Amino acid sequence: MCNLYSLTKGQAAILAFTRAMKDRTGNLPPMPGIFPDQAAPIVRIVEGERELAMARWGMPSPAFALKGKATDPGVTNIRNTASPHWRRWLGPAHRCLVPFTSFSEYDTDENGKKVPVWFAANEERPLMAFAGLWTQWTSTRKKAEGEVTVDAYGFLTTEPNGVVGPIHPKAMPVILTEPDEFEIWLRSDWKDASALQRPLPDDALRIVARGQRNDSEV
Repeated sequence: MCNLYSLTKGQAAILAFTRAMKDRTGNLPPMPGIFPDQAAPIVRIVEGERELAMARWGMPSPAFALKGKATDPGVTNIRNTASPHWRRWLGPAHRCLVPFTSFSEYDTDENGKKVPVWFAANEERPLMAFAGLWTQWTSTRKKAEGEVTVDAYGFLTTEPNGVVGPIHPKAMPVILTEPDEFEIWLRSDWKDASALQRPLPDDALRIVARGQRNDSEV
């Protein structure tokens, strides 16, 4: 489960990479460590155009996961797209791209301590995108915060490739890298878009850092 990623490229680079026409993020600083329930940029289709906007990481949880709980911080990673819970958000209106430069999975060191392992396309950490879903959601995410309405997002996972698998054998994020993949994910029917829920080829990903809780490309 990916619960930590990084986005350290500037807004101009993100807009060019995703071909977003509108920018509603304001002044977007580098984000070397993005954790669940934090706000981060996504790209979605609004009125026919790609829009860069902020959303909070964590989609509504399934009902069975909320029994006895007063809050719902959200689901970050989505695997079972056949579930009725997720099916309502699989159409183009609720799909998004989640830009990133690296992502982390936890490994266990020789002392039994969990440490982050960072994956990226290469040492320069070029932009990539998770295949995401988003929705507007009214909920109590934190008891102290009370009920709020936010744009929420999560991203799909799939079986791991040969690079991620030795660290995290259960899953890896669904990663998109090409303009035609972005177009299919954002606009095509589910039959075509669902084919993108597959591992990235091994030669398209590598380990670029270990140990730190953020990835500043240092």
